[in-house]
Amino acid sequence: MRAVVLNGFGQVDVLAVGDIPAPEPGPGEVLVEVVAAGVNRADLLQRRGYYPPPKGTSETLGLEVSGYIKALGQDVTGWVVGDPVVALLAGGGYAAQVALPAGQCAAPPNNVDLISAGALMEIAATVVSNFAHVNVAAGETILVHGGAGGIGSFAIPYAKTLDVRVITTVGSAAKADYAQSIGADLAIDYHQDWAEAVMQATDGRGVDVVLDIIGAKYLEANVKVLARGGRMVVIGLQGGTKGTLDLNRLLSKGATVTATSLRFRPVADKAAIVAQVASQVWPKLADGTIPLPPISRFALEDVAAAHRQLESGHNQGKIVLTL
Repeated sequence: MRAVVLNGFGQVDVLAVGDIPAPEPGPGEVLVEVVAAGVNRADLLQRRGYYPPPKGTSETLGLEVSGYIKALGQDVTGWVVGDPVVALLAGGGYAAQVALPAGQCAAPPNNVDLISAGALMEIAATVVSNFAHVNVAAGETILVHGGAGGIGSFAIPYAKTLDVRVITTVGSAAKADYAQSIGADLAIDYHQDWAEAVMQATDGRGVDVVLDIIGAKYLEANVKVLARGGRMVVIGLQGGTKGTLDLNRLLSKGATVTATSLRFRPVADKAAIVAQVASQVWPKLADGTIPLPPISRFALEDVAAAHRQLESGHNQGKIVLTL
């Protein structure tokens, strides 16, 4: 079957479209005919050799897809061949077909076309699960890095449905305008001293939660802006993997630093998150309470251009590969 293959690890020139064996659904799995595959920062890391898939998982890139059920494995109930689905994957999405646990599939949200829906599950599942992980509560203030990117474009309006004040960092005035248009209370250009701006905006108190996609580069500043009892969750490593943690500052605040990876969670956990997204988030997308993020579409054969756009730092919203 047609799929993106890696000719080694490195820059976008290692990406190619070729043929790989078609998967077969095992017990409890479904086979999905892929219509669109979301492109995520984790895919860029895997392409460079820094984020290998879990053992036993497809080596093919791609952590989310939309498409149609093509076949059912043994003991699968609740689905029939031909059903449209969106799916959360541990790998294998950049391909014509993918096999995965049935519980990691959900019907697409109403009023959203199936190609656009292919860009939604990863960001929704990541944000919903991590907000729960750090117990985001009404009335709190959170800091979301990358407010115009894939995660930010969902996290900001979702947070507003929870009655949370949102501060975000962005890279340009245009991205600040976009972040505020979807609900951010304050958008700060990260080229300035954003940590000091956060402290000023909170009258020196700091924020209750930091949702961090950057990692090492922002570690010290993120701890600085935490309020007493604040919680920081690292979900991305765009700025590196090793930083300096001021334990005394963390201790004095009674604060918490944690990190999660949706990809490596057990199947049962991912199924529960997918079910929560379908029941709690899809209705808000369907009625426009949470707006659909900007979605750039690339044909599968243009995968290198899609990765190049995401790496450029100029992209807003999400990117999908269409099949």
